[in-house]
Amino acid sequence: MLTTSTAQTPDERRYRPPEATIYRDAAYRGPAVFIGEAKSNLGLAWPVNSIRVASGRWELCEKTRYRGTCRTVERDTPMLGNVLRGLTIQSIRPVGSGGGGWNPNPPANDQVVRGNFAEFHTQPGTGGYRVLACANGSSTANCAARTADTWCRSVGWNGSAREHMETVANRVYLADVLCVRSGY
Repeated sequence: MLTTSTAQTPDERRYRPPEATIYRDAAYRGPAVFIGEAKSNLGLAWPVNSIRVASGRWELCEKTRYRGTCRTVERDTPMLGNVLRGLTIQSIRPVGSGGGGWNPNPPANDQVVRGNFAEFHTQPGTGGYRVLACANGSSTANCAARTADTWCRSVGWNGSAREHMETVANRVYLADVLCVRSGY
């Protein structure tokens, strides 16, 4: 039998990292790219003509590295031409409200599914905050695997059978970690 744990503190429920999806065509059509962090060079072969904003406020700029004419968007916009007057978007980044930024060390929003011999964690956390994939040095797959093993052992499992990394605000965190009892 699998059980799901979604217990969160009030602060964790209020926090949502900035997320948006940009589309080639107006009215959210055509190829799309999910954006969950600042992108100083989108490198797209097509113009961005619409955006869905799941959370946060986004600064869209006509040139790379947030240069040129920029506009801020905070809600779904089916036709960016109305906002940017035909500018081609080359960079995008989340912007804080009231001059403040958003938390660079986001709280863990761990969704857990537990079985008899394994437990899956979407955003593992320690002390309520996300676990960095590699605390010392660059975030390599080997370092993330060691970190995931250590984290799984800290919550009562033998190690990690699978883990992924997720970049948020230029920091790399563990994501989708499968903790196991044996045979990893």
